[in-house]
This record gives sequence, structure tokens and C-alpha cells, in this order.
Amino acid sequence: MSFKIGSRIISNKHSPLIIFEISANHQKSKKKIIKLIDEASKAGAEAIKFQTFKLDEMTINSNRNEFLIKNKFKNEKWNNRNLYSLYKEAQFPFEWHKEIFNYAKKKKLICFSSVFDQYSLDFLEDMDVVAYKIASLESMHFSLLKKICKTNKPLIVSTGTLSIKEIDMLVSFLKKNAKSKFAILHCVTEYPAEYKNLNLKTISYLRKKYNCPIGFSDHSKGIGAAIASISLGACIIEKHFKLKGQNKSLDSDFSADPNMMKILVQETKNAWLSQGKIKKNINGAEKIYKKYSRSIYVTEDIRKGELLSNQNIKVIRPGLGVSPIYYDKLVGKKSPINLIKNTPLKKNFLKKIKLA
Repeated sequence: MSFKIGSRIISNKHSPLIIFEISANHQKSKKKIIKLIDEASKAGAEAIKFQTFKLDEMTINSNRNEFLIKNKFKNEKWNNRNLYSLYKEAQFPFEWHKEIFNYAKKKKLICFSSVFDQYSLDFLEDMDVVAYKIASLESMHFSLLKKICKTNKPLIVSTGTLSIKEIDMLVSFLKKNAKSKFAILHCVTEYPAEYKNLNLKTISYLRKKYNCPIGFSDHSKGIGAAIASISLGACIIEKHFKLKGQNKSLDSDFSADPNMMKILVQETKNAWLSQGKIKKNINGAEKIYKKYSRSIYVTEDIRKGELLSNQNIKVIRPGLGVSPIYYDKLVGKKSPINLIKNTPLKKNFLKKIKLA
């Protein structure tokens, strides 16, 4: 199963798409967003993503207990405030979208958004964005997903906080409504996510179970897990992106800077290429080295009828003689012919001595 985002094919037969997630790292600064796009382009990005939501559709501006974040999160920037203030700080202004998306396109980047509500979907549709992302906490919002599916645009859905039973429901819904234009991302909704909690083996499990493109939304501090996910079948990597030295944004603790992302882009390509295919024969490069492997050589002149021994034959390099697997069988045998010192034993000798 495969699909396209713009002209980019998403499948396990193509190198993984790396999505640079801006999220709250714009810090309500248009200048900073332009810089983020420039740095993403320099780092080798193919795709860049924002989050588009109407504040009053995300939550209610209330200080009732259920809307308050106390000391629940490792990310202290999120604590001791209400949900409304958190999302207000993270919101990407609607009035900047068109200019920013056009700038990203000029940089030849695929640019799209996570969408959270009907208003934002209509807004993004007017801009004719190429794809949509659904965040983990919206992944069971089927009424919204159905409306997105009706746009006939590709859909990427994160699965953090979902049980396998819920992912079953999600994939069943997507196969019916999004047809073959979707991917699901293995995700651990923890910010930053600890390596011991990432459970990357889930990626190969999901790929086998659902037979659809699977990716990885990485909230860890490093890039090792993202690179490792490729060998398990991830064909999309989503990673939060920040500027060098940017440490005060809501998402900076689990975001990668340009240098780290540049390495991620290159090493995920290398990880994908290195999967190759099941190796049954040596390749061309190895054939050059194989002749320097060990083989059996005559190390002393041997007369016809003389016994072969540890003193007159050895297993040494190069590999121009017969394989070392015959050594123990040869020792103690009488030589049927004269043999010359420092020459390799050949296959015709094995035939003469009846070992081949």
C-alpha cells in the first residue's frame, strides 16, 4: 500500500519522509518561523508541518479544576496554568498561514498542518493544502476525520494514548473512509518520551497487522530512536524542530536543532538503504576481499606418497587454495602427487585424493 503527498510517494519502497514539526517553536514570531523554514531547508527537509486550530474550539477558557494543569508534566513550561493559556501560547496565527505556506513552497518544501476543528479544516481547504495530520489526542474524533476524508487529501494519524483495540477501530474507519490515502504513526504521548517507553517493535507489529504505511512520531530528546525505526518499517518520521539554542519554547525540550535534523535526514536515508534485501550470495565488493580469505597452502615440498601434516600444509591467507573446511580431512593422508612449497592446494588435488 502506498500513497502520495504532492508528488512524494509514501511507501516502504521509498526512502522515509522526514517531517519537520514546528508546533509551538514559532513562539508567535513570524521572523522566527521564516528562520525555521530556512534552517529546515538547509538541513535537507522535504516536509514541514504546523498546527492549525481555533482556540475556542480546542478548549474553554476556564479555571475550573478539570481545565487546570498543575504539576502533572515533566515539561515544567506546561504546568501551573489552564489549558486555554497553554494553547493560546502555542497557536499559529491564522493570518500568517498563507504567507508562511507560500514561503515554504518557494523553498520547495511540502507544507501542511495538523488540523483540530471544522473551522481550521475549511480555512486550510481554501489554501488547498496537500495533506492533513491528526494529532494523537484527536485520533478518535471520527466526525472530524470523516470530514477530512471527504477532502480526498492524504491523512496521517498519530496513535499515542490509543490501545490496540482503539487502533483497530481507527484503521477500520480509515480503510473505509480514507481508502488507501493514509498512514498511521506509532507514537508515545510523553514529552519528552523516555527511550524505555518508546517500544519501537510496535512499528513492525502494526505494519504486519494492518498492511498500511506506518511511521513514527518521535518525542524523544535524541534522534537514535527515529533512525532505528526505519529498520522496523517506518516510512514517515515526524520530529519536532527548533532553532539552534532555542530553549524557552513550550516544545524545545523534545525538539531537535538544525544540526541534529541534518544528521537525522542523512542517517535515515542510510538506514533505509542499508536494509537492502535478504543476502544469499556475496556482492561485487566482497568478491575483491574474498580472495584474501584463508585457504590451504603447501608450506614444505611434499613428495608423492608422503603424509600431509601440520608441518607441511597450513591454513593461511590468501584464498587461492581450497577451503579450510578440508584441512582436518587432509592431515594424515598420503599425497598422490609431488607438491611444491608455498603453492596453494587446488580442487584437482581433492579429486586425486578422493575428497571431492
